[in-house]
Amino acid sequence: MHIKVSSLAERPDRLPAVFDMPDTWPEFVTHDPVGATHYGRIPTELPEYALFAEDEDGRVVAHAYSVPFALDAPGRGALPARGWDQVLAWAFADLRRGTRPDTVSAVSVTIAPHAQGLGLSAVLLYAMRDNARERGFREVVAPVRPSAKHREPHTPITEYAHRVRPDGLPEDPWLRVHARAGATIDSIAPASMTVGASLEEWRRWTGLPFDRPGDIEVPGALVPVRCEPERGYAVYVEPNVWMRHPL
Repeated sequence: MHIKVSSLAERPDRLPAVFDMPDTWPEFVTHDPVGATHYGRIPTELPEYALFAEDEDGRVVAHAYSVPFALDAPGRGALPARGWDQVLAWAFADLRRGTRPDTVSAVSVTIAPHAQGLGLSAVLLYAMRDNARERGFREVVAPVRPSAKHREPHTPITEYAHRVRPDGLPEDPWLRVHARAGATIDSIAPASMTVGASLEEWRRWTGLPFDRPGDIEVPGALVPVRCEPERGYAVYVEPNVWMRHPL
């Protein structure tokens, strides 16, 4: 597939097509309140960090979002345990205050269902790195959602993230793409995303009964969802893996 990568700053006319591109994210992850507040702001408020790929027919087949933020600001310095949620909150707080950013964080790489398996994730990851480098940044960080972790929801992320193949590369496919691009693991973000909702909402999102207390395995979830029927809610706390890309 021949593709062309652009930013929405360069091609604002493609914003509707980027928004309308289908994806395969599990329904429940779209209900993280921090993500619901900030994620959709990236294409309009930070369009130079919203990249997209078009195929030879002009169809949007992938997009990649990132955000600039000040990692070295007072009270920060280390990559946060709240991962994806925290870096989004930091980035838009910095934007509001006019704080000068010193780092770029990857936020997502999303591939249209019909274009998966063609290596576009790596293409967009490299494009995101190049975009940050061209803007004068020396590092990209990424709260990585390991792509095969959902197959082992009960395996501790601290164990899973550090598994390697005989060639020394990570066992997880998405972590491996980052490693091949030159990234190394910095730390674990144990509470990168939190989704708390009523049992009715969880039933609607997953089709599961959510009628017993304890850990519930949910398709697409990296760890089990904690169900509390007597209290009428369930909570999902997703871990991610912080990786650092020197530029």
